[in-house]
Amino acid sequence: MLKYSRQRESIKNYLDTHRIHPTAETVYADMRKDFPNISLGTVYRNLNLLADMGEILRISYGNGPDHYDGNTMPHYHFICTSCNKVMDIEMEPMSRLQEIASQNFKGTITNHVTHFFGLCPECSNIN
Repeated sequence: MLKYSRQRESIKNYLDTHRIHPTAETVYADMRKDFPNISLGTVYRNLNLLADMGEILRISYGNGPDHYDGNTMPHYHFICTSCNKVMDIEMEPMSRLQEIASQNFKGTITNHVTHFFGLCPECSNIN
């Protein structure tokens, strides 16, 4: 059984109520308002633990720091190649994609992650 942590619960609540897909550094800066003595290492440990437990998503795409998302339901992300902002794309999950992939794979596919890349509205100067 995992020991209760008020800091971990606060980090989870933060991610559940903010849809900005923050980095660990952003979570750390915001958590210091309520927990002035919290360390960046504690934030990283709790984010990694929550991600490993499946309570949050870790969004890694190889260019820049990981981002975190409190929404664990199937959904897609857009990643800006200019400012590295991560945003949700409002569209239905495509379960058919897994079916198609399974036809070409001898193992068992249980989930998928799809990222879309390009320029966000701010970087595209589109309002």
